[in-house]
Amino acid sequence: MNIADVQVVSILPQTIMLAAALAVFLADLVWKDRKGIGLLALAGALAAFAAAAGMLAGPGAPTFQHMATADRFALVISLVVSAAAVLALLISLDYVVRVELPAGEYYGLLLLAASGMMFLGAATHLMTLFLSLEILSIALYALAGIRTTDIRSGEAAMKYFLLGAFASAFLLYGMALLYGATGSTSLAGIAAAVPQKSADPMLIGGLALMLVGFAFKVAAVPFHMWTPDVYQGAPSSVTAFMSVGAKAAGFAALVRVLVTVFPALYAWWVWPMGILAVLTMTWGNLAALAQGNVKRMLAYSSIAHAGYILVGVAAGEAGVSGVLFYLMAYALMNIGAFAVLIALERAEADAAGVELARMSGLFHRQPWLAAAMTVFMFSLAGVPPLAGFFGKLYVFSAAVRSGLMVLAIIGVINSVISAYYYLRVVARMALAVPAEEVEPARCLGLSIGTGIAALGTVLLGLYPTWLFNLVQGTLAVLFGG
Repeated sequence: MNIADVQVVSILPQTIMLAAALAVFLADLVWKDRKGIGLLALAGALAAFAAAAGMLAGPGAPTFQHMATADRFALVISLVVSAAAVLALLISLDYVVRVELPAGEYYGLLLLAASGMMFLGAATHLMTLFLSLEILSIALYALAGIRTTDIRSGEAAMKYFLLGAFASAFLLYGMALLYGATGSTSLAGIAAAVPQKSADPMLIGGLALMLVGFAFKVAAVPFHMWTPDVYQGAPSSVTAFMSVGAKAAGFAALVRVLVTVFPALYAWWVWPMGILAVLTMTWGNLAALAQGNVKRMLAYSSIAHAGYILVGVAAGEAGVSGVLFYLMAYALMNIGAFAVLIALERAEADAAGVELARMSGLFHRQPWLAAAMTVFMFSLAGVPPLAGFFGKLYVFSAAVRSGLMVLAIIGVINSVISAYYYLRVVARMALAVPAEEVEPARCLGLSIGTGIAALGTVLLGLYPTWLFNLVQGTLAVLFGG
């Protein structure tokens, strides 16, 4: 590779995130101030967010000999991931001290995972795509088991690692078949060869195996089995970031591969995606109905939300803007919901999450905390005019425009089902008699993170068009319009 072709400026947000991770690891060797290291990590994530936002106005440029790109699609994914990292770091500042997590490893791995997610959104080559996926996956395996004294955390890490390795093998084998069928490892080269190879069983097999690998990463049914146990066993701040960042990166890779490389095979993959969407949102919602642990309920609801986003993926080109908008809205409302749970957790007793009974009478005890949780629950349920409502509106309307009316109807029915368990939390906070008095954790970072998430959820719902118009600009990049 010619060093002149490595345009580091084109991948500045990812480079900043990676450099911040290395700085945190080095700082941890000589600096034992947990909050200080957390603030260093936060500064790096904020710088990466600012770099991605500043590059949105400029022309996208390929780099690493066309193995990655800085197009608007990649930059929007970088914005979503870095925003999720900023919120996760804010709510972690006190949490890391309270539950005595190793600060250097925790913050460094979180930033490393974020850089892998951002690289995955920019990947335009099978090698960079796979390496990015492994960078984020290995960092998340370690983060899931970072609470070494808790057997549930260790179990979550081991289960995540074993199933993740299994999914990576599927993905890698699918890539090998694609290379065998098309003779290229670049997405552009594969896209050019697809029209001549559309009936090649090796090509179809490669695509199918890659879809299995992506389905695991976004926790789609029937590749979701790891989700509830891993989400519950991992520290809550890790779960919050994992549920948002990994989903955003996984869907970014899925959209770029399917919609830009295989548009000629749309008839082959639209119904598998549609069936996957129906199974995912229905199973996720039905399983969430029976959960008494709020953290586990959010784990199952994250499966359901993967199903809603898959509706947008199945819509093809028409659904890309809706998918990106949904990912940003989901990042705000889901991390916000986990932030409230963290505030209510007692260090060791609630390692597995807060039970629903703990929410009883929260409006009377902590009205601001309860009000924020209400915003997040309403938005996750799709109540207008919040961000979650417009996320669903955009993906469902894209499905209708693509002739997938059945998918949109099933999505609406599922949204109605989900309203039961989201509103159950709100009813418990407003109407039930307080079961026990629990002093919530007080931390400036946690309060700021919760406030930003709640405010963003409301503003994105009141003014959805500016973000939607912004992400629509990605279409011209992806489809050459």
